[in-house]
Amino acid sequence: MDALGGPISDMPELITSANLLRSNEYLAKVSKKQSDLLSAYDNYSKALEEMLDSVFDIQKDLTTLLKEQSKLIPDKKSRITVSKNKKTKRKPSKK
Repeated sequence: MDALGGPISDMPELITSANLLRSNEYLAKVSKKQSDLLSAYDNYSKALEEMLDSVFDIQKDLTTLLKEQSKLIPDKKSRITVSKNKKTKRKPSKK
């Protein structure tokens, strides 16, 4: 047994190194998750910007359409003159 030596006692520097390795692995995983989340948020933000652009384009188109349609509606003045020019005849009431 002398050739094998005695049992190895715990070496504090190995424990510290193992703890540092585990800590490093944990931090690497956390960093990867943070990168994934940031990437997902970036994609989400870009999608929202595209949707907002679409909504603003639709709003602009609707405003233009409403302006065009409002031009087709006669003014109040022209409706009043038309109704004054048309005289309605009443039928004599029977008593």
